[in-house]
This record gives sequence, C-alpha cells and structure tokens, in this order.
Amino acid sequence: MAPNDSAQITGETGETGGVPAGRRRAARYVVPVAVAGITAATIGLVPALASTGDPDLPKISAAELIEKIAASDAEQLSGTVKITTDLGIPSLGGLGGSAAGTFAPKGGADGGEDGGSAAEPTGRLMELASGEHTLRVAADGPDKQRLSILDSAAEYSLIHNGDEVWAYDSASNEAYHAKAPAGAAKGSEKGAKGKDQTAPKDLPATPQDFAQEALKAAGDTTSVTVDGTARIAGRDAYQLVIKPKQKGSTIGSIKVAVDSKTGTPLKFTLLPSSGGKAAIDIGFTKVDFSKPAASTFDFTPPKGAKVTEADESKAAGKDQAHKAPKDAKDLKGLGAEPNVIGEGWTTVVQLDTGGVGPAAASKDMPAQAREFMDALGDKVDGKFGSGTVFKTRLVNALMTDDGKVYVGAVTKDALVKAANEAK
Repeated sequence: MAPNDSAQITGETGETGGVPAGRRRAARYVVPVAVAGITAATIGLVPALASTGDPDLPKISAAELIEKIAASDAEQLSGTVKITTDLGIPSLGGLGGSAAGTFAPKGGADGGEDGGSAAEPTGRLMELASGEHTLRVAADGPDKQRLSILDSAAEYSLIHNGDEVWAYDSASNEAYHAKAPAGAAKGSEKGAKGKDQTAPKDLPATPQDFAQEALKAAGDTTSVTVDGTARIAGRDAYQLVIKPKQKGSTIGSIKVAVDSKTGTPLKFTLLPSSGGKAAIDIGFTKVDFSKPAASTFDFTPPKGAKVTEADESKAAGKDQAHKAPKDAKDLKGLGAEPNVIGEGWTTVVQLDTGGVGPAAASKDMPAQAREFMDALGDKVDGKFGSGTVFKTRLVNALMTDDGKVYVGAVTKDALVKAANEAK
C-alpha cells in the first residue's frame, strides 16, 4: 500500500507550502459538493465493486493526484457502472421509471397519449437519485455517448451520436428524439468530455461526473489527502479523500478512486457525517479504455415504437416537469430570490416563498393528516420564530412558519443558526 499523504491543501495564495503554481491551480479543483442542487447531488461500499487487494504504487501527493485528474483526457471508454444512493428519501423510480411509464393511466405524468413520453430523459434519469442501479456506459469523444439503465425486465438507453440524440424505453416501446445543440461538442470544456450536452446536467451518472462536481476549487474549509491505494474494476487506483474542516456539514468525507494510469475517476463514495453506510456510491465494475465499436452509438426505433420529438414535448411543456433547480441562479427562475448564508461546506440557501409555513398550512387538515405531517419533520424555534426541519441523510430544509425556507447539506442545528443569523 502506498504511504498516506496527510498534507492539507487550501488552494489559497501562499498557503500551499512548496506546491508549485501549476499544482496550486490544479488544487482549485477540490470543493464541497453542491449536493442541495445536484441530488441531486448530483454510496455502504459494496465489496463486490471493488477491492481485490491494495496495489503497491509510487508515492503521489494530493496536489499531484488532483493535477492528474484535471489532465485526464480519456475520451474513449466502455464499461459497467453500479450506482447506489441512500439519501433517506423514498424511491424516485415512480417519477420516471419504466414501470410508471407502462402502468400509469393515459394522460398521466409518465406516459400515455396525453402525458408525454416515457422515454423523456430528465424524468428517467431521476431514478438514479435513489436505490441501486446498474448502468452500461460508452463514450467515443465528445459527440458519441451511450448510457443504458438496466433492470430485470427492461432497459432504458440514452444515445448521443453527432447531432442526433435518442432515448428508448423498452418496457413501453417508446422513443424520444432530439437534435444536439449546434457546436455542443466543440464548446465542451475539457472536464466535460464525453458528456452529452443535451442530457440533464444536474443528474451525474458516472464516477467522472460526480468527481467533477467535487473537484472544482479548493478553499481553506477543505482537507484533501491521499489515503492508500485500491483495486477497482481490475485496475490500480489511488484513493483521494476530501473532508470538510467545518463543523455542521452533513458530509463526513468523499473518497475518489483514481486510475493510476489515466487519471480517470473509477469510483466515488460519499459518507455522511452521521455515520452508517455511504449515501452515494458509484463505481465501475468493468471498464475498458479502448475505442468502442461504432455500432454502439447507432439507433433506429423498433417497429411499432411510439416516437416523441423533443420540440413537440417542449411545446406541450411536458419535458420540464421533472426539472429541479440546480443552483441559486436556477432558483431565480422560480420567482424566488435566494440569499446565500455562510460558505464552504456549511453554505445555506435562504428563500422567501411569500407563502405560509407548514404549521399554518396544516391548521385546516384533519387530525390524522396533521399528525402525519408532524411526523415528517422536527419542530424547532429560535430568534427567527418557529418552523419545521425536514431531513434526509445529506440535504436538510427548514421551513419557517412565516414562509421562509433554508436549505443546505448541513445539520439541523446549523440550519437553525443560519435562520437566526438571517433575521
């Protein structure tokens, strides 16, 4: 096992010791994950995914490993990915899964004659926000990608080939067709290589996607170390560990297994500060960095398949139904002006909905319904007044009785503190 590197990287000028300027720039790739918007963001470790021994690799510093990730240019790969998410929320499969598309009444949100397409990508990829899933992925440069979600009886595929984008749901025999934006491949940044620019950007699906969200910039709120090695999908990897220095975050640590040869993230694991199994665990079980066959990216709708064109779906407003705000800028589009409180891992976003809080809304409910609502959250009070905290394993939200909302990947106490400071 390679010796641990316990150096902490801040990314601030003059605080990286002997790390050269190039590596300081690379160190800016490390930050807390914006889980509030990504889970979107945005997995207990499963032994079968990973380790078959700890390889003996040359020593590498955290700054050098970050630089290696930033310089990774693997544009061709194929493989199988296992993703498990346990955010402490109900399964989201019914929002866009094949079962919903197949069994929903006609005119429902997930399929049918008037309900849009069961193959529309945004709703289907929401499935990855909960439960356990197996994916097949393939990429050949910035203009050819394929992602398939496999289950026991069906398969959902999203294919980008040049200026064509297809999605197909085998359970409902429905297809969705769109044109890729002109120049999308040419305009993509190095860190986004291999990503379909027409796919939802707030729903990561591979270890690279999750790592790119975590590795954006470093600050003095973050500790970054190299903690040994691992064997992932038959390849030697270094383990990069990212931890918050601040108290009050729901994130305990993030571990990224980085391929020792290509610098490609092979596995991403996020452990909550509350303990227990991982909240997000995504990693390759098989990976091949050779060029996939050209036929991998070919698609023709099967005979009898219902095909929905993206322009038709957008005109009907049906492919926007599952889109959630990704960050503070997106929240402005909902008519809510966000106020950002704090920084780093303890950032909280405040919104004023202009409406009433949960306590006032539940006054006219039947007693049983009111008891059910009360069981979903914790009553709190402070200088801000009173409200209810609704919790997941990562993202928590405080809804005050006067209609304000505080959201962040922080603990209940941190939310209350933010609400008190905002008054």
